Amino acid sequence: MHYTPPPTARAPLPLIVALLAALTFLSILVIVLSGFGTRWGWWHYRTGFRILSGAVIATLVFMALTLIAGALTSKLSRGRSMIVAGVTLVVGAAAVWMPISMARAARRLPLIHDITTDPANPPRFVDVLPRRTQATNPIEYGGDSVAALQRAAYPDVQPITLALPPAQALERAESVAREMGWEIVGKDAAGGRLEATDRTTFFGFYDDIVVRVQPQGSGSRVDVRSLSRVGRSDVGMNARRIREFSRRLQS
Repeated sequence: MHYTPPPTARAPLPLIVALLAALTFLSILVIVLSGFGTRWGWWHYRTGFRILSGAVIATLVFMALTLIAGALTSKLSRGRSMIVAGVTLVVGAAAVWMPISMARAARRLPLIHDITTDPANPPRFVDVLPRRTQATNPIEYGGDSVAALQRAAYPDVQPITLALPPAQALERAESVAREMGWEIVGKDAAGGRLEATDRTTFFGFYDDIVVRVQPQGSGSRVDVRSLSRVGRSDVGMNARRIREFSRRLQS
C-alpha cells in the first residue's frame, strides 16, 4: 500500500514583513502624488518638493527595514519573506531613482533657468507675456553671468543651421514643436518668430519657448530660447528641450 505524506502547510508571511512592505508602497504612492498633486493644483510646488523629499527618505527607510525583517524571519517563512522584500526593493528603487537623479542634477548643474542658443542676442518673447502673470522668473535675460554658466554647463547648445529658406524653416520649426507636444502661442511669419509653451510631466511646471529664424547665406539660422516660469534651477530641463528640438529639426 503506497503512503502519501500529508501536504506541508505553507508558512504565513510574517506580519512585520507585510506591514513594512505596505508602508513602503504607501510612501511610493506619496512620491507619485507629490508631483501630480502640484500639477493638479492641490498645493504649492515648494510644498510638493517637501512632500517628495520626505517620501523618498521614508521609502528608503522602509525598504531597508523590509529587507532586514525578511532576512531575520524563521526558516519556514524566510522564502516568502525574501520574495516580498525583493519585490519591494525593486519597486522602491524604481520609485526613488527619478527624484534622487533630480537632486543630484540640481547639485551638479548651475542655478539657471533660461537657456538659449544665442546668449549674446537671445530671442525675445512677445506673445507669451500675458500668460506669465504668475511667473516668478523675469522675462529679461540674465546677461553675461548667466551666459557664462550656460556655456560651461551646456556647451553643445548652439544655433541650428538649415539648408532651407526662412519661411520653410519656420514651418518646419512649427511642425517639430507640435510633434514635441508644445502648445503654440503665437507665430509671426514676417518676423520669423514662433512662441510656444511646454509643461513638464511630473510637477507640471510651465516653460516658455521662442524660436527665431533668420536668413543665413542660402539657408537659415534658427535660434531657440527656453525659459522656466518658476524655480531658480531647471535641473537641465530647458537644455534637454532645446537639444531634442535641434535633433528633430535637423533629422
